[in-house]
Amino acid sequence: MNPAGLQFTAGQVAAMLGADLIGNPDAPVRTVAPVHPGADGALTFIRSAKFAGKWATSACSAALVTRGIDVPDHDADDRALIIVDNADLAVIKILEQITPPPHTTGPGVHPTAQVDPTATVAPDATVGPSCIVGPGASIGPGTTLISGVTLGAHVSVGSGTLLYPGVVIGDRCVVGDRCIFHANVVLGADGFGYAQPSPDSDHIKVPHAGTVHVHDDVEIGAGSCIDRAKFGATTIGRGVKIDNLVQIGHGVTIGERSLICALCGIAGSVTIGKDVTLAGQVGVADNFTIGDGATVAAKSGVICSVPAGESWLGYPARKHSITLQIWGAQTRLHKFFRGQLARNKKSDDDAEAKRLTESTAKSDA
Repeated sequence: MNPAGLQFTAGQVAAMLGADLIGNPDAPVRTVAPVHPGADGALTFIRSAKFAGKWATSACSAALVTRGIDVPDHDADDRALIIVDNADLAVIKILEQITPPPHTTGPGVHPTAQVDPTATVAPDATVGPSCIVGPGASIGPGTTLISGVTLGAHVSVGSGTLLYPGVVIGDRCVVGDRCIFHANVVLGADGFGYAQPSPDSDHIKVPHAGTVHVHDDVEIGAGSCIDRAKFGATTIGRGVKIDNLVQIGHGVTIGERSLICALCGIAGSVTIGKDVTLAGQVGVADNFTIGDGATVAAKSGVICSVPAGESWLGYPARKHSITLQIWGAQTRLHKFFRGQLARNKKSDDDAEAKRLTESTAKSDA
């Protein structure tokens, strides 16, 4: 079903989620919408007092509410509150019901696809239009290549993985089970490595003989690139989520469940631990380590290793509290110099007035 085709009542949604209901069980649920301004017949969610305060003026008919949050001015005759343990998780369950899957051609190999005779494709896998599957490659059960996907020689893709149009996976790379690669992801391009024998000579390309290994349950956003290692493997751990337009250099290791947000750039041989978060546009210089559970704020530049569990911020990145102190000092420094300039001007004005007074006195004498 798609959102436009929803035909539920609040009571049915509550039953689906095993939730409590306050208000009208017949309130219609035809779509989903933000709490404000909302829409007639829409289901929304309330996860904090901030959202609860908008309910009275919302046009929505029903809301998923995290248990324990008070929702003032609720009209129980016409609208419904569906009480759940966690509104965010409940929304996910609803969206899973209403989000249509991507269109595919169904199991089998499309006539326009090119599959090398030595490749292995599971019977229930889908190889869509204009896909290319190289020699010795293997595609596991239930995996889908939507269209225009290229798998190089001896690539291995596990079961239940979804590859959107334009994905390219280079020779010998390994992808686990239940992964999702969005459009134009490139896995296994050469790393950025060059040597210069002398200052005036051309750069010599360093061959990259390694691979990329992506473990199970990884999602990679559109246009992201993960380079193959010089030797060994660039490794993406289980459950890692990578946003759009991310560059991951050769020989990088990213630990389980880490989150890499859009436009991050991670240089070669970086080690990122488990449960790390890199916010948008973070840059990490080569050969450093970011410890388990660390967080680096948006637009930060990491030029040293980050200890486990710490939050870092700034350019260059430092511990969050230190960066805030520096920023505060800079603000005070600006005020100091502005005050100093004012004091200097007053001193100059006083000196000029004194000079004029003395000059006038001499003239009168």
